[in-house]
Amino acid sequence: MKRSNAQRLRDALEDDIINGRRVPGERLEPLALCRDFEVSRTPVREAIQQLVASGLVTVMPKRGTFVARVGLDQLIEMFEVMAELEGMCARLAARRATREELGELRQAMARCEAAAEAGDTDEYYYENESFHLAIYAASHNGFLASEANQLKQRLKPYRRLQLQVRHRMRNSLAEHREILAAIEAGDDEAAERRIREHVLIQGERFSDFVSSVRKLDGALTLSG
Repeated sequence: MKRSNAQRLRDALEDDIINGRRVPGERLEPLALCRDFEVSRTPVREAIQQLVASGLVTVMPKRGTFVARVGLDQLIEMFEVMAELEGMCARLAARRATREELGELRQAMARCEAAAEAGDTDEYYYENESFHLAIYAASHNGFLASEANQLKQRLKPYRRLQLQVRHRMRNSLAEHREILAAIEAGDDEAAERRIREHVLIQGERFSDFVSSVRKLDGALTLSG
């Protein structure tokens, strides 16, 4: 998947933040980012906007742009809500998905499998997002899909971090197969249960991939 300069810059900054190379409260200087990443101001501005949307960066008027402080308790609560929202999406998708939408889900699944087979966690991260978005669309509930997508944007960096855990990509792929099978079978209860378990792993087993967490001044940082 080809990515724009803004996406590549966002990915690099996101990785720096969640792995502790840029710490909470650190100022991000747009001109320095332009120089360091050899890009113009436009992709820097777009990348910062995306990081603000995900909650990793905050803009303070007349002061600048800073790495945000995120509490561990809040993250776990967000994952719990995400599991419920995606559960509703999967339940409705099992009831309402059209033949075309099932085809799109299968294609997204195939791309996830290809990325996993190649051991490409970055590509899997993006194809995983496509798989989940296809489920949202198949729910045929625009309001629910919008709410789920909004929270997903906040949690994207931490879902990406989780893929660094040993065997997580393989396990995620197996869970995707179970979710897809339930939706294809029209089993709304199984679809809801499978995707809730899939998402809640990230909350309930949070310690698996934040074993290096350290708290500084009440902030969550993830050390490399």
